[in-house]
Amino acid sequence: MKQILPEWLHPSLDVLTTLALVLLVLVVAWLLRRVARGVARRLRERYQFSEQMMAVPLRVAGTVVNVAALLVILQIMGVSSTVLWTAFTGFAAVGAVAFFAAWSVLSNLFCTLLIVVMRPFRLHDRIELAESGDKAGFKGEVVDINMVYTSLLEADGSTLRVPNVLFFQRVTRRWPGASDMPTTPVDNG
Repeated sequence: MKQILPEWLHPSLDVLTTLALVLLVLVVAWLLRRVARGVARRLRERYQFSEQMMAVPLRVAGTVVNVAALLVILQIMGVSSTVLWTAFTGFAAVGAVAFFAAWSVLSNLFCTLLIVVMRPFRLHDRIELAESGDKAGFKGEVVDINMVYTSLLEADGSTLRVPNVLFFQRVTRRWPGASDMPTTPVDNG
């Protein structure tokens, strides 16, 4: 090939070859994504799948094609597959540790949202978080509900800070506070 091209182009041949291969990989990736969209369209028409149902498989296929194309391009540019694998496993390990570290906080935040929306109890309600059907658990007046904890004032004056996630893992018994009590006395006579 070098014999056909002019002499001044020989030093740039490696760069041009690399660029041509990268361009080829990008075109093949684009074609694969188009084929995936066509297959999804045919499946949707044939089996009456909704667009929402086909969105997730299309995203997964697109992500797989994009990641594969990126890996092939990096390989073409001379990045070692060992380096790529080491970087990937390192990032995956750090991501997994971060996910598990944040899981407790995120679950408490989500449970706080559910407590605010569903209102299983309110401020100044007396509640008990039962251990099981026959055992008594945490008991007290709700004095604070924040993003992670609900504070219960116990009869002895101490305060318990209960993680909000526990209210969705155990049975909660509720006695309404003053705001929920009837305003007119009941006449028994």
